[in-house]
Amino acid sequence: MSDPLSEVVQLLRPRAVFSNLISGKGSWAVRYAEYGQPSFCIVLDGDCRLAVDGHEAVTISAGDFVLLPTTPAFTISSFAPAPPVHLDPHQVAGGGELRYGMAGGTPDMRSLGGAFTFDCADPRLLVALLPTIVHVRGSARLTQLVGLVGEESDGRRPGSAFMLSRLVDMLLIEAMRATTAGGAPPGLLRGLGDERLAVALKLMHAQLARSWTVDQLARAAALSRTSFFERFTRIVGMAPMEYLLSWRMEIAKDLLRRRELNVSEIAERVGYGSASAFSVAFSKKVGVSPGRFARGA
Repeated sequence: MSDPLSEVVQLLRPRAVFSNLISGKGSWAVRYAEYGQPSFCIVLDGDCRLAVDGHEAVTISAGDFVLLPTTPAFTISSFAPAPPVHLDPHQVAGGGELRYGMAGGTPDMRSLGGAFTFDCADPRLLVALLPTIVHVRGSARLTQLVGLVGEESDGRRPGSAFMLSRLVDMLLIEAMRATTAGGAPPGLLRGLGDERLAVALKLMHAQLARSWTVDQLARAAALSRTSFFERFTRIVGMAPMEYLLSWRMEIAKDLLRRRELNVSEIAERVGYGSASAFSVAFSKKVGVSPGRFARGA
């Protein structure tokens, strides 16, 4: 059976951009401008307050992991009031330790923060899968993974680039696993958290080229056609055949970027009987022809 979560991460091809050790002592507050790219933070010691624009402030404590898929503007601070220092995240990325508040003494809070980007796929795919804030409390696995990202991010050891790409793959999967139980917006993650829909989703991913019908998928999910269609649409956020089309086009775009197959071969790979039928469907969904998309990739 296919593993849709792994397929999504492989399609995104994430890679770490930077990581910083961050510490704070006394009364402090830092206001970060909007970054726009996915970022993460894990608290190593102590705790602090995180207020992301548009959301209620939360306390993040030792062992907590936070992922912001689009990193809007936010404020991180101690619990004692302090005037915020305004920082541009693009200006502080990848330096040494960032110290907030009092310069000397043992810090009250230590964390590791960083960001990553995607080599090929549209990053909106990740945004569609995850809520604005992913907050996972006390995950030993995430603590270990982010710690390894910090060790590798200096790039001084042989193989660091490869190690970072694999570690960020695992970070994303762990964050996604933590949200399948209901914290995700309507989409694939919510669907995988539903025992019945997960069966149908895995079949669609495993046999992408098959001419699926709603009746076939409903039977696989052990639901009536009407119940399956309503449940899928509500939880995944689109109708079953619309989801299948969208995923086929994501795979097609990835294959076109790679330029390893011709249009006819890609059409067959994603379930179309001819290159012309695929081209019509692709152009309607993506807005440009497959050839034009490939030239611009």
